[in-house]
Amino acid sequence: MARLLLIGNSRWHWAEPSATAGGLRCWHTPPADALDGDDLQAWAAVGSLPRYSPSLAGKRLELGDVPLKGAPPWLGIDRALVGWWAWQQQQKSVLVADAGTALSLTRVSAEGCFEGGLISAGVALQLKALSGSTARLPDLDDFCFKAGQPAPTWPHSTDAAMGEGCRRAVAAGIALAAAEAAGSCLWLTGGDAALVLPLLTAQQLEPVHAPDLALEAMAALAVVGWHR
Repeated sequence: MARLLLIGNSRWHWAEPSATAGGLRCWHTPPADALDGDDLQAWAAVGSLPRYSPSLAGKRLELGDVPLKGAPPWLGIDRALVGWWAWQQQQKSVLVADAGTALSLTRVSAEGCFEGGLISAGVALQLKALSGSTARLPDLDDFCFKAGQPAPTWPHSTDAAMGEGCRRAVAAGIALAAAEAAGSCLWLTGGDAALVLPLLTAQQLEPVHAPDLALEAMAALAVVGWHR
């Protein structure tokens, strides 16, 4: 299997086979204007399409290539990938929280059928909305959560109050959805998954943490030869 690429809303997500990283090495890059992928086996796009050569058209994974039962034609391929692959591994009802630019929640029945979901703004998008829609709140494009340091319950600085407030809003949305989807196994993926995981575990939730679930799904489809 050669490289895989998922074009997201704010980053490009890559994967390639690895003998030491659980079978798949994943990394993430800023978006590019053009796709030059002679070594690509498969790619899919959620965000804006870059320029790409006709030779890559047959390597593009589309919604109809994902074997998620009952998927409506408007469903984002990222949601189809994570919902199908979480269900495929569990063989029971799942609720997948994909915490990225957007927070998407996708529910799949025990029979592997799409059962709907929810979409809201992710952490960075909330921060951007706050700074862009208020007179005095700062632009926090470069805000960084301090890894390994517990956040105060009631931050003093405006920056920390915004960052922690948005992080908690995302976690609270996931927790509420999980409570309403009782009986479904909760999966957590996406770039902000590690940020919200401690808040979920503090609420006695134990999601399956799979930060690169969509790429794992693409790898599984590539192995069985989905391509045309």
